[in-house]
Amino acid sequence: MIELRDDSLVFRFPDHHPNASLTINFQRTLRIPDDGKEYPLPPGLGRFPLRHVDDFTKRLPPAWRMRGGVMLPMYRTEALWMNFDGEYIHDRDTEYPYAVKVAAGKICALSGKPWSEKLHRRPQDYLVVPEQPWLDGYCVEKGIIRQFVAMPLGEGYSAEEQLTGKAEFGGLQIMVFPMRRDIFETRFSKQKVRRIEYFYSSCEASMGMGMAPGGRMRQEIFKDPFQKSDWDIKAGLRVFVHLADAMLWRAITGNNPPTVPLTAREYSDMDGPWFDYRNEGAEAIDGAKKLAELKSILEKANQKGDPLPPDFSPVKSDPIITIIEGKGRKRRKSHSIE
Repeated sequence: MIELRDDSLVFRFPDHHPNASLTINFQRTLRIPDDGKEYPLPPGLGRFPLRHVDDFTKRLPPAWRMRGGVMLPMYRTEALWMNFDGEYIHDRDTEYPYAVKVAAGKICALSGKPWSEKLHRRPQDYLVVPEQPWLDGYCVEKGIIRQFVAMPLGEGYSAEEQLTGKAEFGGLQIMVFPMRRDIFETRFSKQKVRRIEYFYSSCEASMGMGMAPGGRMRQEIFKDPFQKSDWDIKAGLRVFVHLADAMLWRAITGNNPPTVPLTAREYSDMDGPWFDYRNEGAEAIDGAKKLAELKSILEKANQKGDPLPPDFSPVKSDPIITIIEGKGRKRRKSHSIE
């Protein structure tokens, strides 16, 4: 079952374990400069509000009514990242494992291939939680992503439009598969409950919005450490996340969207922290050639002769807080500063 709680999506699998639940929220963040430089992880500035589209059926674009799901508001060229938070199972000393597929406009954010409800290993088109705590963009190279940045559909910027030539879906698509119950019980045997220690180191509006590739960021997408057969394909849950621009959000819900977030320049002038995440012993997947060939917002604007988005000049990306996960360490739940 999928629930909407505290502006988060909660995927529950009670038939697998009473505590088998995965929470996903969408963090507002800085749009990093699209200047060719590779930036560390920017901070989370609070969750985007989430609403069921079914609560506003009379005011929705027709395609949104058909697809259902949830929606969140984004400004043009605003960025986001996704936070994955599983419920900790103390007597197993782990969170329940999940395989998570993420697509934007039905284009896989890891492989660049069209949406599929199957799991593929060559190339890997899903991420594994809890090994992967966050996802900030399209995987374009090993250890490098291009940030998720919202742009109105129909203008040619989104990965969907660049790869398919169509502005059909937009938004984000997410599907979660739990580990098979028998595999979980075999791999993670019961043990004595111990004290947990946390380790810290120093959109036309009616068409909605799609995700375009923004600036370059250092983030590894880790290889699946389990067997493909360990995942319970039949138990997968899927949701469509629609992206509404500020005017459409106001028209649908009657509420104002959050204020425009800080720019990278404003944040840098405040000397706010950036983040570097390391998972000791985990191996990163290669980036997708299709995604690496996409034009960023800046490159596309130059090609089209459109006005350039503001604040794309380089900024100082320090101080950097290093977050290390690995054997014997409990991960920090978020690189948010909310």
